[in-house]
Amino acid sequence: MITKEYLKNLILRKEKLYKVLEIKNKETQVNNLEKSTQEQEFWEEPKKAQIILKQLSSLKIWLKAYNLVKNNIDELQILIELEANENELELNFKKTIKSIEDLEFKNMLNSEEDNLSAIMTITPGAGGTESQDWAEMIMRMYIMWGEKNNYKIKTLDIQKAEPVGIKSITIEFEGDFSYGYLKSENGVHRLVRISPFDSNAKRHTSFASVFVYPLADDSIDIIIDPTEISWDTFRASGAGGQGVNKTESAVRLKHAPTGITIENSESRSQLENKTKAMQLLKSQLYELEIRKIQAEKEKLNQTKKKIEWGSQIRNYILHPYKMVKDLRTNYESSNPEAVLDGNIFPFIKTYLMEFGQNN
Repeated sequence: MITKEYLKNLILRKEKLYKVLEIKNKETQVNNLEKSTQEQEFWEEPKKAQIILKQLSSLKIWLKAYNLVKNNIDELQILIELEANENELELNFKKTIKSIEDLEFKNMLNSEEDNLSAIMTITPGAGGTESQDWAEMIMRMYIMWGEKNNYKIKTLDIQKAEPVGIKSITIEFEGDFSYGYLKSENGVHRLVRISPFDSNAKRHTSFASVFVYPLADDSIDIIIDPTEISWDTFRASGAGGQGVNKTESAVRLKHAPTGITIENSESRSQLENKTKAMQLLKSQLYELEIRKIQAEKEKLNQTKKKIEWGSQIRNYILHPYKMVKDLRTNYESSNPEAVLDGNIFPFIKTYLMEFGQNN
């Protein structure tokens, strides 16, 4: 039975969210930004205008989620006062709880970079065909996750392997909070299975590395010295035949101070590929700054479990039993097929609930 005590608890959680999310401050910011968009000279500086519109959109996402919680609680309160039937109360209670939990979870994505788009690079470990095939399986898993969550997905660079799989791939996930969610996937992913490439049907272990970083936009100020960059151009790899790019439109950028190397073959235009490569360099330099900040947080809070960049984070066991287990949170699933079909949100949520405030 849904009582007034349940309602009181929900109201307390709503009030806590109001304070934690600084809703009043966000409402003021929205009003001020909306006023600025109505000024005559607003579009005189297009880049600045786009930054303001993006800020406005981000703030409205939070206000919309909070207002949903508020409206659901108000509706539930009316139903309790009207002594509505138990089924209707139960349905509204579940709806209200879900909206609160969703917002409490989204509060884990409170870092400046969380709302940015994400760049993901997948690289197979040692092991040739086995690991290359595993890297492609992971690629498919993340693409399916992105499609289910309505993200715009672009392949920026791919190096196909022979006879199967990939040597590397760089993918962009464009959309709200894509980096905030996918940052949980940084690390090494391990697969154990009966190899489809082994005529003796032996069990094999394969590894693939996932590296995720936020795509820096015009609101992120990173200064790059062009004298510290060198460029190479080459033909983009393809499947052969008419699909092969016959001009050297693909580019490789090397940043001397950090050793960062970026390849991009997304477009048939060399200029467009260079522009994108510079944006990816800016993004990786931004990610390095985030990592420095995270390292400082670790020093201040030694009681938290340390998350090592590049460490093994998850096991996918297909034989002799079926299980996917996250080694950081101990969350597990006995349905690896569903996980590999992109149903990874429970893993992401569990990670962020435990580590979100510390990343």
